[in-house]
Amino acid sequence: MATPVFLTVDTEFAWRHHAAGLDVETIYARSLEPAGVGLTYQLERLAHHGLKACFFVDPMPALLFGLAPVRRMVETVLAAGQEVQLHLHPNWTGAHAGDRAASYGRFQMHEYGHEEQLDLLRGAVELLVAAGAPRPIAFRAGGYAANDDTLRALATLGFVYDSSHNGAEPAESRIGLPPSQIAPVARHLVEVPVTVIEDAPGIWRTFQLCAMSGAEAAAALDHAAAERHAAVTIVSHGFELANRLGTRANAVHVRRFETLCRLLAARAEALPTMHFADRPTLALDRDDRPLAANGLRRRLRQAEQLWSNLVAERAA
Repeated sequence: MATPVFLTVDTEFAWRHHAAGLDVETIYARSLEPAGVGLTYQLERLAHHGLKACFFVDPMPALLFGLAPVRRMVETVLAAGQEVQLHLHPNWTGAHAGDRAASYGRFQMHEYGHEEQLDLLRGAVELLVAAGAPRPIAFRAGGYAANDDTLRALATLGFVYDSSHNGAEPAESRIGLPPSQIAPVARHLVEVPVTVIEDAPGIWRTFQLCAMSGAEAAAALDHAAAERHAAVTIVSHGFELANRLGTRANAVHVRRFETLCRLLAARAEALPTMHFADRPTLALDRDDRPLAANGLRRRLRQAEQLWSNLVAERAA
C-alpha cells in the first residue's frame, strides 16, 4: 500500500518585514517571491517533477493591506494546478500598516479561547474565499500553535483535516498528542501531524527544508516507505529558499528543495504526493515510528547548516 505524502508550503507575509517598516509591495516580494526562488520558482519546479503540494495561505494580512496581495497568492497557486488551504497567524488582527509592528494581536492560536478561535477561523475562511480560494477543508496554525480547542473549532466549521501537531515544537504545538505521533489520528477531525525524525534520543526534528539535509530527507522517505507509514507530511515556506532578508537565494536550501523534488519524483509509486482536496483514504491511529537517530547523518547536517548560516544567509 502506498504512503501518501503531503508536501506543504506555509504561504504568508513574514512579520519581520512588516516590523522593518517595508511597504506592502516589498513585503510581498521578500515574503513570497524573494530573490527569484519564491512561489513562482517553487511552483515551476513542482510542475517539472510532476508533484502535488498544498499551499497553506494566511489571509490575515488583508486586514491591513486589503485583499489584493492575498488574491495574488491564491491566483498564483491555483493557476499552477496546486491547492490552497488555510493558514492563520492571529497577531495580524491587532496590527496596523506602517507602525513597524508596534501593535499586534496575541501571536498563538492557543492563547485564545474556543469561542475566540471560532471567530478567528470564521473570519479567516471568509477572507480566503473572498480572495478566490475554494472553501478550505484543511488547516495549519501559524507556528503550529494549535490546541484541542482549535481542533474542536475546526470540526464545528466543517474542516476535515488539521496539520498543526509537531512534536519538535512542544512549547507551541499543544494538541494533546505525544511528540512522536506522526501517523494521522482521529481527534475531533483528522489530525495529520507534521513528520518528525529523531535527531538524538528523545529529541525530534521537523521534516522541513531548512531543518533537514538531503541525506536525512532520503532516509526519512525510505523509512516511511519501508515501514508503510500511513502518511508523510513535509513543511516548507514560500520564503524559505532565500535568506531571512529575502534579498539573496540560500544555495543550501535551494539544493535541498531540488533534491527533495527529485527524491519524491523517483519514489512516486510508493510515496505519491497528494492534495488534501483529493481526500485520500488515510489509515488512522497507527503506531508509526519516526526515523531513528543517526550520529553521522546528524553531524553532516550540522556541518552543512553551519555553512548555510555563515555563508548562504548573508545579505546580497
